[in-house]
Order: sequence, then structure tokens, then C-alpha cells
Amino acid sequence: MRISRALLDEIVEHARSEAPNECCGMVASEDGRAVAVHPAVNAAASPLRYELDPQDQYRIEMAIDDAGQELGAIYHSHTRSEPYPSQTDVNLAFHPHALYVIVGLAGGDPDVRAYRIVDGGIEDAELEVEG
Repeated sequence: MRISRALLDEIVEHARSEAPNECCGMVASEDGRAVAVHPAVNAAASPLRYELDPQDQYRIEMAIDDAGQELGAIYHSHTRSEPYPSQTDVNLAFHPHALYVIVGLAGGDPDVRAYRIVDGGIEDAELEVEG
């Protein structure tokens, strides 16, 4: 997925603003390019896991659908570990067509990585930053 520096910065800022808890949200896309970031509430309010608030998830998915866009990615942050999917992340990966983007905040600078998670398998995915 291609994403502008501005949209990626929105995701990183969301992660920083929610720390020490994990953040979460969704990214709308068109033709493989991110077009909007939709921050959501982490209903778990936890530094160790995220849970998209069901009302937020429904609202965001309907907004993406109504705009004729696709769910390009689901994002969240890891505040205490590297940005690699945990077993909990894998268990919650119900959208095989979407990327899973993780912002790692454990080090000095944010480390953003993307994955495809399908049937319990994790594969690195490309997040092409434009601008």
C-alpha cells in the first residue's frame, strides 16, 4: 500500500498521543493508495493490547464503504515491544485483504511496519511512503 508522509504522520501522532496505552484505527484506501486515516478508541485502554471499540469500528467501516473506498489497513501501536504481530494480534486478524500496520514506540524513533496476516500466518508487507 502506498501512503503519504502526512497520513503516516497522523498514525504515528495517534500512537504517541495514546501512549502508554496502545492506539488503534483503520486506513481507507483506493487502488492500493491510502486516502484517509480513521482513529478509533481502544476499548481495552491497555498498554499491552488493543480492541477496536465496536461502535467506532462499525462507524468507520460504514464511512469507508459509503465513500466507495476499501479497508486498506488496520493499525495499532506497540508501546513496549517491537512492531511485530503478537499472538493476540494474529488471533484478532479477521481481515485477510487488509494490511496490519504496527507502530513501535519502544525505541527512540517510531518504527512503523506492515504485515499481511492470513490464516494465522504472518508475512512482511510493503508500506510505500510517498513524499
